[in-house]
Amino acid sequence: MNLLHPYWLRHGWCVLWTYTFIGCSPAQFTTLTIYETPLSFVRLEVDRTLTQGTGHSHPSNISSEQMAAVLRGITIQEPLTRIPFYDDLSVSRTHPAFSDRDISFWAPLLSLALSKATVDEIATFYQSTKVSGTSREVTSGGVFVDRDNLHVVLSNLQSSTHFTADIGVADTQDDRLSPMKSIAPQRGKLMFVPETARVDEAPDALTRVFQQDRRELVVQYKTLSSGQVRSATPNP
Repeated sequence: MNLLHPYWLRHGWCVLWTYTFIGCSPAQFTTLTIYETPLSFVRLEVDRTLTQGTGHSHPSNISSEQMAAVLRGITIQEPLTRIPFYDDLSVSRTHPAFSDRDISFWAPLLSLALSKATVDEIATFYQSTKVSGTSREVTSGGVFVDRDNLHVVLSNLQSSTHFTADIGVADTQDDRLSPMKSIAPQRGKLMFVPETARVDEAPDALTRVFQQDRRELVVQYKTLSSGQVRSATPNP
């Protein structure tokens, strides 16, 4: 029995450490699946960035047309210096983040998700696109409503799952489990057209800790119409 004592003591500490580590990890917790395939999903998840006593304006009645107007207005301004063979030089330096096909797909699903969300939930989205036999690109993030503002977090926009392969780091992370986490450096500046609909919010210190480097747009969605955003063309 004395010989077994150190083993069980060591084993017990390992179990305790593992439990503590997992318990403190900011894991995503899905509460409702709106749509799911092996390559894409829209889900409701607990928003772990909320502080006690706060919550979102959910359920919300943002329509598919309003959601589409917001998605259509999101633009990316690429860096001044772009690298051949790494950046697609055929794309204008300032270009829409989502294609018309993407908008038609995401808008009704995200609108439905927010209509079912509770005050402590966020609607997350995810899509994986195969580039080659060993490479994928991921677009993911989340949306939520606070009063008259729609928050869009674009964590990944066509992010390569093998961006660290050249330094020998294996692609072992299941990116489906963390749609709000950036899996690759996000190049370019997140913008919105028209600029007058964008809201600049200054998060408090505690919020900033949990939302460090989060690519987020805040839009007054009720001021938009689908025709207004569709006709707006960003400068190249």
